[in-house]
Amino acid sequence: MAARTQTLSQPQRINVRAWLAFLVGLVAAAVIPVAIELTRKVPGAELLDAVWAIPVAAVASTLSLLFARGARGVIARTLQPVGGEGCIRLGRVLAVAGICVTLSASIAVGLYELLLRLEH
Repeated sequence: MAARTQTLSQPQRINVRAWLAFLVGLVAAAVIPVAIELTRKVPGAELLDAVWAIPVAAVASTLSLLFARGARGVIARTLQPVGGEGCIRLGRVLAVAGICVTLSASIAVGLYELLLRLEH
């Protein structure tokens, strides 16, 4: 009986990769809207100055998906209870949202550049 209570009282390990998936996914989903808002607040900045955020969001989305995959592997390999299922799910959702925002921003910038070239 004492061994059973001892195993139940052990603290649950933290799944660091799950937290990283969530945090990097949050960055992926938020970096382009934040960059757009910064161009509105900074004097002299134009909307096209927010283009630097597109590759940042793409890399962050990819990293978030990779961290989520690694976190799932940690859960599958360990015998001790390792949490993080909710963080993995949120990380994946935010990564997909980051990919969607990245693609839509890329299409918007590409069409804008095409229209500028066709205008002249």
